[in-house]
Amino acid sequence: MRTPFSRNLAIDIGTANTVIYQSNRGVVLDEPSVVCINTDTGEILSAGLEARKMVGRTPGHIVAIKPLKDGVVADFETAQKMLRIFMNMVGVKKLFSKPIIVVAVPPIVTSVEHRAIKDAAYAAGAKKVYIMEEPMAAAIGAGLPIQEPIGSMIVDIGGGTTDVAVISLGGIVTSRSIRVGGDAIDQAIVNYVKNTYNLMIGERTAEELKMSIGSAAPLIDESNARIRGRDLVSGLPKDLMVTPREIRDAIADQITKIIAAIKATLDETPPDLVSDLSRTGIVLAGGGALLKGLSERLIAETGMPVRVADDPLYSVVIGAGRCVENIDMLQQILAPEQRSK
Repeated sequence: MRTPFSRNLAIDIGTANTVIYQSNRGVVLDEPSVVCINTDTGEILSAGLEARKMVGRTPGHIVAIKPLKDGVVADFETAQKMLRIFMNMVGVKKLFSKPIIVVAVPPIVTSVEHRAIKDAAYAAGAKKVYIMEEPMAAAIGAGLPIQEPIGSMIVDIGGGTTDVAVISLGGIVTSRSIRVGGDAIDQAIVNYVKNTYNLMIGERTAEELKMSIGSAAPLIDESNARIRGRDLVSGLPKDLMVTPREIRDAIADQITKIIAAIKATLDETPPDLVSDLSRTGIVLAGGGALLKGLSERLIAETGMPVRVADDPLYSVVIGAGRCVENIDMLQQILAPEQRSK
């Protein structure tokens, strides 16, 4: 059932960002999963990028909240409000007909969290809501031959979780999810700088360090980076230089956990599919796939080919978007969620 003139939506509600895909238009929204709330009134003042700009800069009665933590909904009510705001941003209320919505979620999301996400989508104007697991969506978005009798392996490294899955014949054969992702890597950098230099830096500074000089393996051309934070002894601003090796050591435990999850998934994979994977290799998706040296490290650790998806940041929402554009073809992949009366 193709829907060439519909405005159906696919949504990837991530710990770091929420991305919305509109059928036949592509990605129409990419906003940080953050809201700012006035604690005196309970009013949401801003969401997305505007709210993220306020993180760490708000007065006492205004707090910035990330309603998702470690890939799961930590604050149901705020997550629902945030989703409504984002759906309104793409004009759901202005549509003549209610859209069908596919929501991609991590495999570790509980049925209660499914209900919270589903209710938010219905409250924002959905006609029907389908829940889809992120590894399957990422595999579709990365262009893997998921419906063929051949093994494909996807590693989706998001903000809150890393999801590893082996897929064949349109289903997940074996999978593993761990609550280690970009946020945990950033926090490891914050902790390292604090413990080593008595310097407190923010999450955004840690993320910038990760992106600029962070790596999973030594690189040929490396350069140091200057950071600024608050000296925990004097309380005053302070600058210092950090090296790529320091950042690599700081995030080593998180990278090791991701590699261990991949190896554990391979151990649980049937031998014939492992034989397929030795040829088809591992495909990396999610923001964590962009970490320098990760592909090289995985090749060395597993002896398998490794490549990064063409559009790793949007692999999940693109895959879910293809499903919402052609629901019949992929009906067996989706789990229809009907609203309870």
